[in-house]
Amino acid sequence: MYLILLIVTVVSLDQWSKWAIKSSFSLYQSKPIIQDFFHFTYVTNEGMAFGLELPGGKHILLVLTILLTAFIVGYLWKEKDGHPLSKYGLALILSGAIGNLIDRAFSGKVVDFLDFMVGDFHWYVFNIADSAVTIGMVFFILYSFLEDRINSKEESLI
Repeated sequence: MYLILLIVTVVSLDQWSKWAIKSSFSLYQSKPIIQDFFHFTYVTNEGMAFGLELPGGKHILLVLTILLTAFIVGYLWKEKDGHPLSKYGLALILSGAIGNLIDRAFSGKVVDFLDFMVGDFHWYVFNIADSAVTIGMVFFILYSFLEDRINSKEESLI
């Protein structure tokens, strides 16, 4: 139940934040929140992460996104009684995938607006869904290391 609540909350927050940006900003408009560190900047992305393009265009990307989202749903179902880092990591990844899938399905592009910079270094503009995927991946990678540790300890006891 907590996983479903987490997924619904993240997807809702992602979609609301994208709606708020689209409603309040013109495309490419930027507003400093913390000058020279964090801005809201409204951009769109028709490609994958970091603006990378997939051969075959956005229709292939949409189909792949649907397939990968279905795979994550299945994997999350399999892990529903698993370790919390695994379950919550997968739920966050799924939340982000759904959030960006909604954008791709309805408009063919993803809305990005979180814009960080430090000096001359300027990170790619991203959104809440991207953040959820990243945090979920960190949880899942931590779980993978933890699982390897547990398995190697069990093997040494045998």
